[in-house]
Amino acid sequence: MAGYSVEERAAPHSLEYRLFFKDAAGRYISPFHDIPLYADAGKNVFNMVVEVPRWTNAKMEIATKDPLNPIKQDVKKGKLRYVANVFPHKGYIWNYGAIPQTWEDPGHKDENTGCCGDNDPIDVCEIGSKVCSRGEVIKVKVLGTLALIDEGETDWKIIAINIEDPEAENYNDINDVRRMKPGYLEATVDWFRRYKVPDGKPENQFAFNGEFKDKDFAVNVIKSTHEHWKALVAKKTDGGEISCTNLTVSGSPFCCSQECAKATVDAAPPCKAANPIPPEVDRWFYYQKN
Repeated sequence: MAGYSVEERAAPHSLEYRLFFKDAAGRYISPFHDIPLYADAGKNVFNMVVEVPRWTNAKMEIATKDPLNPIKQDVKKGKLRYVANVFPHKGYIWNYGAIPQTWEDPGHKDENTGCCGDNDPIDVCEIGSKVCSRGEVIKVKVLGTLALIDEGETDWKIIAINIEDPEAENYNDINDVRRMKPGYLEATVDWFRRYKVPDGKPENQFAFNGEFKDKDFAVNVIKSTHEHWKALVAKKTDGGEISCTNLTVSGSPFCCSQECAKATVDAAPPCKAANPIPPEVDRWFYYQKN
């Protein structure tokens, strides 16, 4: 895990649950701000923070508004969020997570989509064969991207593969996915189009007619969101409620001490056994595609 480790607080599948991150020296860090964008800049290999392991349903995410940005379960109307299973999908169909040190700025209208950013780090769908662990930090090769328009906001979905995957060397662009994993890209569009329908929402829309853009395009999107992140942590743009507390970003006015970081973690409830997942989370939803 590139020297990173995690520390759980409170019970998984509870409102209080948090997953904090540490570096190789055991110091608390923010996975949003302190894990570098690149694992290897020369080879365009990026770090990815895994929020949701493949085939699981709990909608876990980096808590952008909490100090140190631990992973927590998303909450809607006071209830923990689990993604619905829209037939034939079960949970998330990739390892899902985010690229650190990126930010989709809600004040910036994307020139490609005409919509503003969704106020989060950029999302990644990792298509390798290994089911990763929540909080794992992996190195990925970027292959392409899909531009989801989620309730009027630009929400890029980067398609990538773990560089430690046995077949990673065979994947260098989006067409390699189409050739070697037939049906996977189509299933990805279908998943994002329909995953909110069981909650009473309309189908999601896409820029570019739901077509995937290639690796070079995707890397440029990531670089753009990295520039927006740099402005955020330098206080050159208004991040609103986002917590920019970090321990390693030079010149950032939001830098804090390790003592301050430890106090944040110590204030969280101790780790407990996981709460049971509600049985309705396994339900399958069927409906006619539009």
